[in-house]
Amino acid sequence: MLFDKVAFKNVICLGLILDANGQKMSKSKGNIVSPWEVIDKNGADAMRWYMYTASPPGQERRFSTDLVGEVLRNFTLTLWNTYSFFITYANLDGWKPDPSVKIEYSPLDQWLRSSLHALIRDVTTALENYDVLGATRPIEAFVDTLSNWYLRRSRRRFWKSGSDADKQAAYATLYEALVALSKLFAPTMPFMAETLYQNLVRSVDPNAEESVHLSSWPEYDPAVINDKLNREMALVMRLASLGHAARNKANRKVRQPLAEVAFAVGNRDEAKVVADHADLLEDELNVKEVRLLNAAGETVSFTLNPLPKQLGQKYGNLFPELRKAILALEVEKTATALLAGQSVSVQAAGQQYEILPEEIEVRVQAKSGYSVAADGAYLAALVTDLTPALIQEGLAREFVRRVQDLRKSADFEIADRIHLYFTATPGLLEAVNSFTDYVKGETLAIDLVPGTNPEGLPSVEDEFDKEKVTISLKKA
Repeated sequence: MLFDKVAFKNVICLGLILDANGQKMSKSKGNIVSPWEVIDKNGADAMRWYMYTASPPGQERRFSTDLVGEVLRNFTLTLWNTYSFFITYANLDGWKPDPSVKIEYSPLDQWLRSSLHALIRDVTTALENYDVLGATRPIEAFVDTLSNWYLRRSRRRFWKSGSDADKQAAYATLYEALVALSKLFAPTMPFMAETLYQNLVRSVDPNAEESVHLSSWPEYDPAVINDKLNREMALVMRLASLGHAARNKANRKVRQPLAEVAFAVGNRDEAKVVADHADLLEDELNVKEVRLLNAAGETVSFTLNPLPKQLGQKYGNLFPELRKAILALEVEKTATALLAGQSVSVQAAGQQYEILPEEIEVRVQAKSGYSVAADGAYLAALVTDLTPALIQEGLAREFVRRVQDLRKSADFEIADRIHLYFTATPGLLEAVNSFTDYVKGETLAIDLVPGTNPEGLPSVEDEFDKEKVTISLKKA
């Protein structure tokens, strides 16, 4: 049975249910929220999940249609879109799980499977210990990384034609994750779990248990869990997030390729992680090269600001002398230590004092040609200068996005080949001509016909980056 490994010894008892503003619900206040209205709008599963994840059992929690709607938007739809992506491409390729096929997992697949089996272990332990949040919130975190990291980094593996070993591994990995998830959240989202199970499991294995609620609880495999790989990928995702933050600061869209990103990390082991996963970071951040900073001062300048409130309260009249001693320190070395969470030693009034990181503000200023984002000891520095070749590639990518949007609005199937007709301003036309193979490959265009729409097909016009374009499509 599904719950054969979980010891349910108690009944969950929720605390007081408050309205969206944290006020007790009452008829006199007129703030009672009808659960049926919430269910009608968001579904019973979303309401159940909110109740399980909002706060620990026994504690009060706010409740409203909008709060439950956040579950629908941020969790349920993310999971459903991942599931829809899988079944769309699996049906297109005719893929089905086959235990007899030997799978050669990529490092990205190995990481997801490691994270999945760690999740199964942790959720099982949480349920056995009556830890409701521990049995639900980690599932949310896993679904987020499944969609926004694994799937995004694997899309091209599903898109490519043919069915090589790499594509088979991507299908097998995503399938394993979705089936396991359907069982992990079956106690808390029973209807969605049943839908996934019926389509993913029962549709391909008629001998499987009739319902997810009758199937066995998933078993984790300790041999699959690789804590070192999990830590490495967590670092890669953290650095990628810093890279995106640096892009946002520079107002550089992700579709615009950049020449380089350089990272500062905490130690040699982390430096090796950057080197080992440089291809992931290049693709995620759309840069041509990933490297390590020789020194943080290569791309940024630091300023130390001793904080009067913290130091003054702690050391009183000694603050002016401490401030002078701090400002006399070697700036880059001191700033690097403070950002890494280390204290620094200064001498004042004939004594040695350890100044804590929270007692000195480190101001980071990017040097010309860079955009920088930092988080403690970690720093990402993007080269923001654009060469003509980079600008052309960025225009080609923007053009592809417009074609893809038109394909979608025209209800073309994912595998439909097209004839692509367009008119464009000179700069964009040159960019498309320079990246013809890329445009054809991304849009499944058999040919690109500039300057004409010979059949009077419906067209769309757009303008971006000071360029104008008109696009028409026809199925091949």
